[in-house]
Amino acid sequence: MKSFIAQNIRDLPYSGIRKFFDIAAEMKDIISLSVGEPDFATPLSIREEAVRTLESQGTKYTSNVGLLELRNEISRYLSRKYDVNYDPNQQILITVGASEGIDVALRAILNPGDEVLVVEPCYVSYRPCVLMAGGVPVTIPTSAENNFRVKPEDIEMRITEKTKAILISYPSNPTGAIMERKDIEAVADLLRKHEILVISDEIYAELTYGDEAHVSIASLPGMYERTILLNGFSKAFAMTGWRLGYACGPEEIIAEMIKIHQYVIMCAPTNAQHAGICALRSCDEEVKEMKAEYDLRRRFMLDEFWKMGIDCFESRGAFYLFPSIKSFGLSSEEFCIRLLKEQRLAIVPGPAFGECGEGFVRICYAYSLENIREALSRIQAFINTLKKEG
Repeated sequence: MKSFIAQNIRDLPYSGIRKFFDIAAEMKDIISLSVGEPDFATPLSIREEAVRTLESQGTKYTSNVGLLELRNEISRYLSRKYDVNYDPNQQILITVGASEGIDVALRAILNPGDEVLVVEPCYVSYRPCVLMAGGVPVTIPTSAENNFRVKPEDIEMRITEKTKAILISYPSNPTGAIMERKDIEAVADLLRKHEILVISDEIYAELTYGDEAHVSIASLPGMYERTILLNGFSKAFAMTGWRLGYACGPEEIIAEMIKIHQYVIMCAPTNAQHAGICALRSCDEEVKEMKAEYDLRRRFMLDEFWKMGIDCFESRGAFYLFPSIKSFGLSSEEFCIRLLKEQRLAIVPGPAFGECGEGFVRICYAYSLENIREALSRIQAFINTLKKEG
């Protein structure tokens, strides 16, 4: 049957996380800090709105681009939060999560052989989506020494005549890194110079900790017209299973993205769209409360890692830490598999997010403090075992 499978798909590797989770699925009594999913329930008002919509038979198809009422709310939300203004009639497309936005954005802009710069470590779907769209991913590695922030000089040395776009995501999954205003301005200066399109995945924008607020690259001079901004409801509003996101950008590009979306998706789930309206209108306080709890967990885990002698840069976004395990003499995969088998604790090897993730592991703190404390206890026990072996 392999002869019936498209060559580019046959050559595409499975996610680096899959092998690891196949092992975990067969084990009992596992504590997992591996899945990037909020442990909070979706705010009550959102759930109530979804129920109301279902009971009033609000389950028909919407327009391909999504409910106008939702697009209006997204426009207002982005304006008040991140100082970017999009026409809800021409510049906003409602997608099935931000993940669909990545896919349709790349398919809309790439010709075969076009190069896309991909900042790594990164979300696992970026490189595969570039390949499936006929593009060529060009990796830009980042490092803990620079707080996993991409530098203009690292971008410039990889730009060629085939470079079409750059795919960036801050706050970052898996590192939790952020870009401060001065950092993103320096990158924007370079991208304007080379006339490169930006696909900016800002799904964790609400989850930025410390004094620096999130800065959308689309809000900087000369970047609005060359940025496709992706966001959604999964992380900030604890709505992962609702599969609701959006793409905003230049009218000409959004129009082409709508073509793809209308043929393969039709529209995002209708009752999720109604719930999204409620989320944007009335859930600022719930988002603040969840963010404060994540921040508490972040600071607690960082302190505990530092006490253990584990090298971990200070993540300031999303809900992940990306500690180094290089000092233990194991590869990232070996470390994670042994931790899973010996201590029944699941975390993710760094190379699942790109080759430069080797020597690191991703740990998610979107879990209760009770589970986090137990997980840290198991990590300490595992480290003690490794020290004895050494």
